[in-house]
Amino acid sequence: MRPDEAGSARGAGASISVVIPALNEERRIAAALRRVLAADVSEVIVVDGGSEDRTAEIASDLGAIVLRTRANRGLQQNLGARRAKGEYLLFLHADTVLPRGFPEQVRKTLSSPEVSAGAFRFRLDADGWQYRLVERVVALRCRLFRLPYGDQAIFMPAARFRRAGGFSDLPVMEDFDLIRRLQKLGRIELAAGSVITSARRWMRDGVWSVTARHQLCILGYYARIAPGRLARFREPAQDCQSPQRPQM
Repeated sequence: MRPDEAGSARGAGASISVVIPALNEERRIAAALRRVLAADVSEVIVVDGGSEDRTAEIASDLGAIVLRTRANRGLQQNLGARRAKGEYLLFLHADTVLPRGFPEQVRKTLSSPEVSAGAFRFRLDADGWQYRLVERVVALRCRLFRLPYGDQAIFMPAARFRRAGGFSDLPVMEDFDLIRRLQKLGRIELAAGSVITSARRWMRDGVWSVTARHQLCILGYYARIAPGRLARFREPAQDCQSPQRPQM
């Protein structure tokens, strides 16, 4: 075990904190929350980015801890992580539902000290061959490059998250950036189960348009294009009022 994790529990005894960044998600957050609040986790923290709807109210009524800050997914998740007490951190998007039995899968995946972080497999809540193709592309990317993204509910020991430096203050690609740093600290593994993520962005903007923007943003990240420019490219015009970016 690495020195920065001495004394931390690994495996069956580890406590889990779930952190959910949210912005104007009143239609979807209840489904995500009901699954995690019914599970064996230490706490569920919703970090609201200034919602203009009932997102924060719904989260509080269901029993989550609610924090508030400005809308920036990396900032929101860092705030939740600082408040969290669990030995493991799981970052969940508000439009994503975890599989049943996810705490056991998290603990099993992270039981080896050689594993830096983990994530779940990816599914979309829409029918059609084009959505199954998106899922297969994500699966191939994870198998070849070990690069899961935020909408796969990434999780890791809290000590490893701190050692990696947490999320960067980026307007886009904050999950990609963190995973790349975590790769330097150990293996990235996939759990057996799959999350179910809303397909709303692919349905609204078109599967090929969203996929192309995502891949071009990756190239732009490696080319060191300014994050603000990448964010403007990745955001469809109708999302300008919402800084919660579509994930890859």
